[in-house]
Amino acid sequence: MFLVDRNTIQQPWVLGIDGKWLRRKGVVMIYRDVTNKTNLYWSFHLSESYTAIEKDFEKVILIIKDRLPSGVITDWKGAIVSAVNTFLISSTPHQRCLSHVQRELLRLLPLRSPLLSTQKLRIIAKVITDIETHEEKYYWLSSVNYWISKYDDLLKEKTVGIGTKKKWWYTHGKTRRAIKLLTFDEKHLFTYLDYPFIPSTNNSLEGSNSQIKTKLSNHRGMKTPQQVTYLFWLFTFRRIKNSRDLRRLWDSLKNKI
Repeated sequence: MFLVDRNTIQQPWVLGIDGKWLRRKGVVMIYRDVTNKTNLYWSFHLSESYTAIEKDFEKVILIIKDRLPSGVITDWKGAIVSAVNTFLISSTPHQRCLSHVQRELLRLLPLRSPLLSTQKLRIIAKVITDIETHEEKYYWLSSVNYWISKYDDLLKEKTVGIGTKKKWWYTHGKTRRAIKLLTFDEKHLFTYLDYPFIPSTNNSLEGSNSQIKTKLSNHRGMKTPQQVTYLFWLFTFRRIKNSRDLRRLWDSLKNKI
């Protein structure tokens, strides 16, 4: 479902994509012009599958085809990255939301870990959202590389399974995942440094999702279909700024009622 006035989209603008899960019963996907703080399209799916996201993009492209985004910011889910690469110009800069990255890192690196290595890596992870210049990026990457050189043996430690299906596994699996998150496709962590109009975080959508959570909390008891309907109408009426917008909405709906 969508309602968009193309005249409000100005260059350069950034497309933000994020999903709001409804108690694991499904996800409301939101496609937002984060530059002008306007939701362009929204949908509901049982999961963020490749098929679901591609169907969304087929409709989103019809909305933005006259003015494609100058950049994209997402949480870097595989299906979303694939759709961005398929439907948008290959040179479109794509920023990985640092808020999502930081949140995942802090989950993997517990605050009260008894390991000094984990504590140090957590300190590095906490400042990733504070980087504002290429120089700060350089020093931050240097700290990551220094950590890897110092604790490389720890990353290779293995635990041998006795009486288990797996013969062995990496002892510090979560730490390995954290390092991979910090080093894999690193350029997409700092795209915003080369394109100042792209934000480093998807806070525009995060704020919208926070409001959604509050609204749903104020209407406890609704089943998932009711929640979806409620949110769709909420998004629709948030686009109504004047009587002209209201008439446009009525014209688009009256033949469907």
